[in-house]
Amino acid sequence: MDSSIIQDTKRRYNIVGNCEQLDRAISTALQVAPTDLSVLVVGESGVGKEIIPKIIHDNSPRKRERYFAINCGSIPEGTIDSELFGHAKGSYTGAIGEGQGYFGLADKGTIFLDEVGELPLSTQARLLRVLETGEYIRVGGEEIRKTDVRIVAATNVNMQQAIREGKFREDLYYRLNGVPIMMPPLRQRGEDIERLFRLFALQMADRYRMPRITLTDEARTILMNYKWPGNVRQLKNITEQMSVLSAKREIDAETITQFIPVDDESMALAPVASASGTRDYASEREMLWQVIIDMKRSTDEMRSELKAMRQQLDDQRGLAGARGFDTPIQPEQKEDAALAGADSHMHAAFQEAEEILDTRHETATTNLRELGDQTLLAVLEKNNGNRKATARELGLSDRTLYRRLDSLGISKRKGNKE
Repeated sequence: MDSSIIQDTKRRYNIVGNCEQLDRAISTALQVAPTDLSVLVVGESGVGKEIIPKIIHDNSPRKRERYFAINCGSIPEGTIDSELFGHAKGSYTGAIGEGQGYFGLADKGTIFLDEVGELPLSTQARLLRVLETGEYIRVGGEEIRKTDVRIVAATNVNMQQAIREGKFREDLYYRLNGVPIMMPPLRQRGEDIERLFRLFALQMADRYRMPRITLTDEARTILMNYKWPGNVRQLKNITEQMSVLSAKREIDAETITQFIPVDDESMALAPVASASGTRDYASEREMLWQVIIDMKRSTDEMRSELKAMRQQLDDQRGLAGARGFDTPIQPEQKEDAALAGADSHMHAAFQEAEEILDTRHETATTNLRELGDQTLLAVLEKNNGNRKATARELGLSDRTLYRRLDSLGISKRKGNKE
């Protein structure tokens, strides 16, 4: 395929990198897009598999129809059939009305099934029937329904091993794997690692109006030699951590090893260095939460130091005023006179510093609130809009949850249940 087309696609979807394997994956996606062949995107967690189905859909004859991205691993086994294929009224407790399901809603469009290897075996049988005949039956229903849906799936598990262990149907695997697309892990992308680091560092500098971090030669070597088990997602998280938590803007070898293991062969996830010590995070959301909390803590410490310095200046100014400046200045008073002369400049500097800290504190507070709102909405969606179940899972009282939903303007949204 013409390299200019691949480069245009990268610009359109903000894809950074020039490695041959990445270009091959994009080229394959563009070539298969005009067809209706099923596509299976394979790659480790965090490599960016989700961009491939978007490229396929946007360059297909279905681009004007609906596109759904579904994380199969995040939907409980007891409700996933209803989510995908719909349900009849009264088919289970709480099924007050009828539900179309994603395969009904996405008719003529595209469905992206992420983490397809996590599907229960019973759901796999239903999915196989859709792929073979385009037919399905809703949960609790009897009527056979038809759908015309393009399926793109993705997985980070070894499908052959899952088949051997009886966790995945072999016939479904071959149906899904019409055209395989492999997304390369970050450790195989060479100079793309540094390109992505520069991009993420620049984004952080622009977002929080701070100087951009750079790397010394030794730090760059460590960055390039690390195996990046969390791939692009992990590199982004670590770059954001260093941007916020490091006092230095030029990251040296000593600083970078506080964020990633120094062992070249290590495949361990990198720890987060914080004011409360070093801790490993399995959750990306928990990691980001800790980064923002540390940002707020450092801002509060700086605010306290600034307050103490200002109080000291006020005390010295009061002492200079008590001595009086309407009499000739004695040699021992020269320091006080200089202090008084610079007083207005110092207070202006203090005021500016306080405004910067206020902005930084407000930004961190806003980010924490937004992160909390995202968590709440994700749990609410997982519980199919059931507010009581959501409150129990989050450890909130019903009243607190209702107030939060009301502040987001969704407390009366259709589909929310008691």
